[in-house]
Amino acid sequence: MCTSIVYSSNNHHYFGRNLDLEISFGEHPVITPRNYEFQYRKLPSKKAKYAMVGMAIVENNYPLYFDAANEEGLGIAGLNFAGPCHYFPKNAEKNNVTPFELISYLLSQYTTVAEVKEALKDVSLVNINFSEKLPLSPLHWLMADKSGESIVVESTLSGLHVYDNPVHVLTNNPEFPGQLRNLANYSNIAPA
Repeated sequence: MCTSIVYSSNNHHYFGRNLDLEISFGEHPVITPRNYEFQYRKLPSKKAKYAMVGMAIVENNYPLYFDAANEEGLGIAGLNFAGPCHYFPKNAEKNNVTPFELISYLLSQYTTVAEVKEALKDVSLVNINFSEKLPLSPLHWLMADKSGESIVVESTLSGLHVYDNPVHVLTNNPEFPGQLRNLANYSNIAPA
């Protein structure tokens, strides 16, 4: 089970995750420089304003990030979300972003969670595979900036949901509101 966490202490902010996979996909640290031109499936190509580094595989010169952070301190981790996850057909009224593009789409253009929340109002996550050998993964995302603010983004049958994340943690399942309800079951526990 993957878990991602945001931790702040003494004006220092840390963003991390564990990547629990039974097999390797050949993922390795990848750096994408400023001005790298991303070729999107349903949007015009766009040059990155900000460099990013993270764990990814690279296919056809496209970095498929599992998680990454940009040079301004915005970080995103995609975690398994099998079951509730749902992606949509193309929506003519939205910016159609594939799930494999989402991390690079946001990290290349934005620096804060507030900017990301605003951008996501116009995004639809579309059901387009990267290739025949690389189908879409069911994911949800933890996103945080250097202020320590964090959100969770989930695409389910009822649409794209953006949740403020008061606990700064995300794991695979269930949907984020269910994770918060479950955590409340343990709120009366104190250290011994």
